[in-house]
Amino acid sequence: MKTSKQIADWIISKVNTNAGDTISPLKLQKLLYYCQAWHLAIFKTPLFKEEIQAWAHGPVVPSQYSRFSYILRNDRIDPSGINLEKIVFDNVETEKLLNEVFEIYNEHSATYLEALTHSEKPWIDARANLNEWERSNAIITHQTMERFYSDLNNAKTA
Repeated sequence: MKTSKQIADWIISKVNTNAGDTISPLKLQKLLYYCQAWHLAIFKTPLFKEEIQAWAHGPVVPSQYSRFSYILRNDRIDPSGINLEKIVFDNVETEKLLNEVFEIYNEHSATYLEALTHSEKPWIDARANLNEWERSNAIITHQTMERFYSDLNNAKTA
């Protein structure tokens, strides 16, 4: 099992800055969430241990929020200023899945991904009756993510 930092480093390293691509802390959070969610759906096991919380701007991994808290949520993360850990996956299928998740979700803006997570059951259920703008550190459970994205995957392949 990897750490959320390792997966964040892997995501950041995938951003093609030579082509002018960028990633913000907000977008990084959403990509971390989707990597975890789809890993749970496909492999029935977490990609990383750390919990994901249902914050006002969508799912957040608190340690990675703290790590990049010096950058405004929509500003860009500069990969050249970070000592990124090179990640090697033990399972080729995990890397294949994460590459697919990255390709699908990375093409969207952070704002789009935030809205998408707000429309999906795991974030909605974790927040219960809170208004969208209210603070929360409610946990989005692995079970909720696994069930929702497994159902989504099954509907897609049916």
